[in-house]
Amino acid sequence: MAKADYYELLGVGRDASAEELKKAYRKLAVKYHPDKNPGDASAEAKFKEISEAYDVLKDAEKRSAYDRFGHAAFQGAGAGAARGAAGGVDPFDVFREVFGGGRGGGIFDEFFGGASGGSTGQEGSDLRYDLEISLEEAAEGVEKEIRYRRAVVCDHCDGSGAEPGSRRVKCPTCGGSGQVTSSRGFISFRQVCPTCHGSGVVIENKCKKCGGEGRVEETSKLKVKIPAGVDTGSRLRSAGKGEAGVQGAPSGDLYIVLHVKEHDIFERHGDDLFCEIPIKFTLATLGGTLNVPTLFGKASLKIPSGTQSGTVFRLRGHGMPRLRGGNKGDQLVKVIIDVPKKLNSEQRTKLEEFAEVSGDPANPMGDSFFEKAKRFFKE
Repeated sequence: MAKADYYELLGVGRDASAEELKKAYRKLAVKYHPDKNPGDASAEAKFKEISEAYDVLKDAEKRSAYDRFGHAAFQGAGAGAARGAAGGVDPFDVFREVFGGGRGGGIFDEFFGGASGGSTGQEGSDLRYDLEISLEEAAEGVEKEIRYRRAVVCDHCDGSGAEPGSRRVKCPTCGGSGQVTSSRGFISFRQVCPTCHGSGVVIENKCKKCGGEGRVEETSKLKVKIPAGVDTGSRLRSAGKGEAGVQGAPSGDLYIVLHVKEHDIFERHGDDLFCEIPIKFTLATLGGTLNVPTLFGKASLKIPSGTQSGTVFRLRGHGMPRLRGGNKGDQLVKVIIDVPKKLNSEQRTKLEEFAEVSGDPANPMGDSFFEKAKRFFKE
C-alpha cells in the first residue's frame, strides 16, 4: 500500500510554517497517543505515521528532500543525510520533544497522568466561516464585519471551570496519577482514568455557569480585512478566534473562506478579466474610439477600421490586482458586431445603396471565402 502524503497526514498545506506544523502535530498526537487509546491498534499505527511525518517536515533539509522527491527521498541505498531518521523514527521521542519532557513531568504528564497543575483541558477547535463578496470588493479590498457562534471563555470562572474560591484537588479515583489499573488473571492493564480523563485532578466545585467546562457559547463579532486580489477559495486565518479551549486550554483559530460572486459583465480568468461588448456595424467598418467599462472606471479603446466580429482587444493593467505583487492583470474585450433587427425606410434605402455599390447582391458571401469556394459554384 502506498504511503500517505506527510502533509495530508498532518492536515496542513505544503506552505505550512514550522509553528503550524507543530500545532497540527500536537493536536493529532494527543488524539492518537496509545495511552489515550489503550488496546487500539489503529490509533497506535496512526500515532506512528503522524510522528514520522512530523519528524521529516520539521527538519528543513528533510522537508526539502521530501518536497522534491516524495517518499523516494528516504528509500533505497545511498539516500544519505537527506534521509535522517525517517522511517526509523521513535514516535515517542518525537512526542517528548514537542511536549517537553517525558514520564518524569512536563506537558507530557499533564495529558497522560502526572502531577496536577497548569491547563488540563482540551485545546479549542478551529472554526470555518464562509464569506461571500462581490468582484468589485475582491478587486479593491474591503473590510467586513462578521458574526458567528462559538465557545468563549466563561466570565464567571475565567475559564478555570471552578466556582470562585474553589480549587482543583487530587482525583479520588486514580490518586493523582491520571491512570487506573485493572487485572484479568495474571495480566494487568493500565488505562486513562475515567474520572479526571488523565489529568490527575478534579474540580472541587464546578462553575455554575459553564458546568465545569470553562467556556460558554455566544455570538462573536469580528472585523475582517480582505486584501485586494483575493479569489474564490482564498482563506484568511484569525488566530485564537475559534472555539475556546476546555478549562483554560488554548483557543482554536478561525478560518474565513472567501467566495466571489459572479459578475453580470466580467468573467475572471486568474488575474485577467474578460467581457464581451456589442458594437455597431458602422464603428467596426469605419473605426473609431469606444469607451468600455472596467472595474476601476471607464477606459478608452481604439477600434481600427475593418474590425471583424469576435476580435479580442487587450487593455493592459485593467484586470485584478495580484495578491503577491503590485501589478494588475489585463482586461480582454471581445467585440461582437451588433446587427440591427429593424430598419426604418431611410436606413433601408441607404443600406441598399451601399450594398449595390459594394456588389453584394451578386456576391453576398465574403470575398476571402468566395475565392476559396468558387470552384464549387462552376456549372
